[in-house]
Amino acid sequence: QVELVESGGGTVQPGGSLRLSCSVSSFALDYYTIGWFRQAPGKEREGVSCISTGKTYYSDSVKGRFTISRDNRKKTVYLQMNDLRPDDTAVYHCGTQNMCSADAPFLGWGQGTQVTVSS
Repeated sequence: QVELVESGGGTVQPGGSLRLSCSVSSFALDYYTIGWFRQAPGKEREGVSCISTGKTYYSDSVKGRFTISRDNRKKTVYLQMNDLRPDDTAVYHCGTQNMCSADAPFLGWGQGTQVTVSS
């Protein structure tokens, strides 16, 4: 049973930063692709980033502002979000994928953490 727990969300002003964490249990992080997607009310789900061994992906909407990283020893994947904009407001989920790419579906995911960008 794969379990993923997100944390680190909150409310920030435009231009601010947050770092999200995705803690996994029950499996060795080294062998998995982990991605982040976000869901905002009235909008389609958007995959924003993923990481696998030797590869990362970012959607055009976050490229240059978000950075994904992983600490296999701590079984945690991080999403550093800088220069946040109101359009980044959403619930952010981390999940497992078969491969790190724009179209790879999410196989399982956590409950999510709310990110709100507002002045």
